[in-house]
Parts: sequence; C-alpha cells; structure tokens
Amino acid sequence: MSQEKQDKIVRLLSRALHRIRTTPPRIIASPATQPRRAAVAIVIRIVPSPTTPPPPADVPIPTLAQFFELDWVKDPAARPEILFLQRDGASSSHELKTSLSCEGSAHPTSRVEAHLAFPGGRMEEGDEGGLYTAMRQTWEEIGLDLAERDFTCIGQLDDREITTSLGKRLLMILSPFVFLQLTPRVLSTEPAEGTSIHWTPLETLVSAVLPETVGLVDSRGKWSSVTVDAASRLTPRHAAILKLLVRVLIGSMQFPAILLNLQDSDLLPSPPLPTSASYSALTQDVLEKGVVSDKVAPEKKKKSSSDHQLKLWGLSLGMTLDLMANMVPEPQHAQQTAGQHPPNLRLPFRPVGGEGMRIDTVAPSLASVFPRFSYPDVNFWIWVFGKRYREVVRGWEASIRDGGSNDRRLNWSGTTLNNFYAAVRKALVVVIVLRAVGVLCGLLFAGWWIFA
Repeated sequence: MSQEKQDKIVRLLSRALHRIRTTPPRIIASPATQPRRAAVAIVIRIVPSPTTPPPPADVPIPTLAQFFELDWVKDPAARPEILFLQRDGASSSHELKTSLSCEGSAHPTSRVEAHLAFPGGRMEEGDEGGLYTAMRQTWEEIGLDLAERDFTCIGQLDDREITTSLGKRLLMILSPFVFLQLTPRVLSTEPAEGTSIHWTPLETLVSAVLPETVGLVDSRGKWSSVTVDAASRLTPRHAAILKLLVRVLIGSMQFPAILLNLQDSDLLPSPPLPTSASYSALTQDVLEKGVVSDKVAPEKKKKSSSDHQLKLWGLSLGMTLDLMANMVPEPQHAQQTAGQHPPNLRLPFRPVGGEGMRIDTVAPSLASVFPRFSYPDVNFWIWVFGKRYREVVRGWEASIRDGGSNDRRLNWSGTTLNNFYAAVRKALVVVIVLRAVGVLCGLLFAGWWIFA
C-alpha cells in the first residue's frame, strides 16, 4: 500500500513540475520606495529504491519529461522528498532568514517544535536576478550547489509580498524558485552554524492537503496551529509594560501549520543501494544534517519520534501550498458545466470573515498567513470591517471562473492581504477602545460604590 502511495505521489509531482515549467509566474514589481527583493530555493529530489540498479555513470542528464520516465523514478518504492531548513532564530545574522521562515518575530512554543524554512535570503548588489540570489544563498547557507548538472531549475512560483506586522509597510518582494535533482546520488552539504537540514518525505505533506489521492491520512503529517504573541508584533521590542497591556487586551494570534511527526525510519539510514560509487550511504547525518558521514551516533538512534516534531507554517507553508496546488487535477468539463467547485487542496481552516468563500480554491497559500485571534470579539470585529476584503476575494473567484484572463496581470493576493489587514487594524482599535472604556467605567463604578 505504501508503494502505491509513493507511485501516486511521483505522478502528482510530475504534474506539478510540468505545470510550473509551462505556467508564467505572477511577477510583482518593486515600488520605488522599497526596491528590496529576496529569493528562496524549493529543492526536490527522489530517493531511489534500494533494489533499483544504479544507472551508468556516463548517462546524459535527462530532460524533465525524460526524468519521470526513468526506471528508478517510476519504481513504486522511490520516495520524493523536499528540502527544509531549521534555523537558530537566536542568531542575529539570521534576522532576515528568520523573518522569511517564521512570518515575523515569533519563537517556537516548546523545545520539540521547530519551524521550517527554505534556503534563501535577500538579493544583494551584483546579483543577476532572483534565480541567482536563490542559488547563491543556498550555496552559502548549506553548501549545496544548484548550478551543478545534478539540478535543473523548473521555474518560479508567484512572487509574494513581505510586510511588517499587520501589513503596515512593505519590506520586500519574495520570489520562490523550484529546483529538481535529476540524479539519484546523495550530494554532500555543509550547513552553516545554527542550521540543520531536513529532507522531508513529500508523502507527509500530500497526506495532509490531498488525502484522497493517497488513501488514508498519514499520521506523520497533520494539521495543527502555531500561537504567536500579538504584543510582540504590535509593540516596541523593549516596552515590557506596553507588551503586557496589549497581551491582556487583545490576546494572541493563531496561524495554521502542518505538524510533521517524522519517525525514526525517516531519519535513520536507508538500506544500502546496489554497489556503485555514485551512491553514498543515506546516514543519519545525511538525512538530518546534510553531512556525509560513515557512521551514525548511537545516542541519535535512541531518540524517539517525539524528538523530531517539526512545524511548517507562515511563508514556508504558503509557498509549499503554492507548489502543491499545482498537483490538483484540472476540473472536468462536466464539473464546469454543472457549476460544481473545481478540485482543490483540503484545508481545515478558513480566514476570519471568510466563511462561505472559496479562498482555499483561489489562493490556498494566502489562507495560511491569515491569523485568527484567541479572543472571539476580535474575530467578530474583523468580520464587521472585512466587507472590502470579501468583495476582493469574490472578484478573484469570478475572475477564475471566467478563465482568469486578467489574473496574471492583477495583484489579487496583495490586494486581498492589504484589505484583510486593514480590517484587522480597525478591529484592534475598536477592541482596545471598548476595553479601555469598559475599564474606565468599572473604575468609576468602583469609586462611586466605595465613596457612596
């Protein structure tokens, strides 16, 4: 059954990569007031089955179409994987990279939870473009050379806007690029200090967002949430008293996340491949840290699966959903004629004020960055002020139903985010004023009762 799942996932991956290769991305031009840009690399590989004979060393590098026709790729036991990084957010040198991965200044809520990101960072002077930036940053951060013949750049996903807390100011434009490793050999890496590599089976992600394609839901990939202190985003860093006051008044924010419970089998060495110098042993260090090693530390073998609990959320989750949205089959003509909703990712959440709308169809990645507040009245006021945001989403839906002829020229996602966060800001002002009025009235009543 597991091999059948892997075979389906390889076909889903083939569909997604061919779509990305043939579909032009939505490019967002940098405004004159904020020219900064950044880029990340989404790196995918397929680990061959241990029983598959290795290809000859002199075989030419295949094209994308030829790659998915190779015997070792079509083998039902082949396992597609995607590269994530776990960074030490305490390092000041990783300030930009932390903002790209964690959608702000949030920190893990427990020791065993780790936030994942893609390799990448800010475009520097002299970079020839976003693609060059993604490749340079990947080389500098983990020592993986995406310019080698082992890799091919499939294409680019839609640009994304990175803003400050609650969308008040644009920080930069982020461009995600998708890379595929075309060879079965394990490539050595050298992660920077404070950075570890996690090659995550694509099955754990597909089982969470496309469970009907792989049968039963894989317990290693399930939906969860990340709680972020709203005060850390709305107040100055060193204003402790103000932070406490805001925390009491508006509570916390919750973002959707995919919880990856990686089992020991995902981190321990795979069975040895057939004798070939081009195949390196998949040791613990290769799979967890990206470092080639001849042995596995005994103490790491004894770790339970609870020590490998990872969370994918924020921008990283949004870009992952952008990738996986290309796996969804095209709607059948009969479905379009009958007015049925097209196939879409299964997302167990809706943004505040978006109930009843198909935002998971038009932009699943967008829904991943919309917070839900812990206080119900805050969510209520967001709904009250969210009329314009809902109109934009419905216009986006209508554009897609009509064929999306103007979809690539309009920045629907940016407009939606701006209107949503405008509603959030208005809601927070109202909530804080009402709380202040309530406290003042309570104090006046208490004073009257005491002195009367």
